[in-house]
Amino acid sequence: MKKALITGITGQDGSYLAEFLLEKGYTVYGLTRRTSTVSNERIKHIQDKIELIQGDLLDQSSLSAALLETQPDEVYNLAAQSFVKTSWNQPVLTGEFTALGVTRMLEAIRSVNPKIKFYQASSSEMFGKVTETPQKETTRFYPRSPYGVAKVYGHYITVNYRESYDLFACSGLLFNHESPRRGLEFVTRKISHAVARIHLGKQKKLELGNLDAKRDWGFAGDYVEAMWLMLQQDIPDDYVIATGENHSVKEFVELAFRTVGITDWKQHIEPNKEEYLRPAEVDYLVGDATKARKVLRWKPKVDFKLLVEMMVTADLEIEKRNGE
Repeated sequence: MKKALITGITGQDGSYLAEFLLEKGYTVYGLTRRTSTVSNERIKHIQDKIELIQGDLLDQSSLSAALLETQPDEVYNLAAQSFVKTSWNQPVLTGEFTALGVTRMLEAIRSVNPKIKFYQASSSEMFGKVTETPQKETTRFYPRSPYGVAKVYGHYITVNYRESYDLFACSGLLFNHESPRRGLEFVTRKISHAVARIHLGKQKKLELGNLDAKRDWGFAGDYVEAMWLMLQQDIPDDYVIATGENHSVKEFVELAFRTVGITDWKQHIEPNKEEYLRPAEVDYLVGDATKARKVLRWKPKVDFKLLVEMMVTADLEIEKRNGE
């Protein structure tokens, strides 16, 4: 029975990955920070099947202690300050978690057990102001936010440790992946949540920024399989994980409203570009996952339409349960 340690297990990706690994017969450990208020909402349905270990990406010794305690075969580093907008307000903290946190974990693996396989959650935000379309593993990085810059560091330090110390270390350059478990601060979940409330008469308007921004949106449940597949290969490498399709925020909004039978959706939208304007924008991202398809034999199962419908339907159920 293999053992895996997941940082960020209480997040969207962490919860789906934990489910996936449990189905594969793994013993699953989750690294969580010590806080006075613990939010385990996304993993409460499997909490009796996993073991939570205290540790912090800001504290090197706690990571080494967690590895010594759990003795994992695989480590999945999903923890980060992952909200792009917040990275402008907290750039130093973002760098500590999202960049240097990767180094601390790699150092812990190197010192405790260099045979541990390591997965680093890289991001399409590293491509930023894209220099070619679609983006693939060899596309030049041009990050446009402190978050993107921190992810570039995390990506390259993973490559560096792989090449310098012969660690089995992989990076997944994941494009946007969403689900009903996405946080409400992210635009996709903000939309699905608001559409559900508008349909039920709990809300009248949805405030949004740039409707023309385009992203490559997939389902988080599909993407965690790709993470696992990377660590099952004979040779460690980096892979773009994406659908290869490009959709605008406007398309997402239109489809979300259509899911609840609202066609005149524009009357419910309140434009506010100033509120959501960032110092530097990323307008267009679409990934080329050819390498992952060929080497990992991976491809997404959930398409864009089904993803949007899934998220709206889930939020409808939540709002109906919550009542007024």
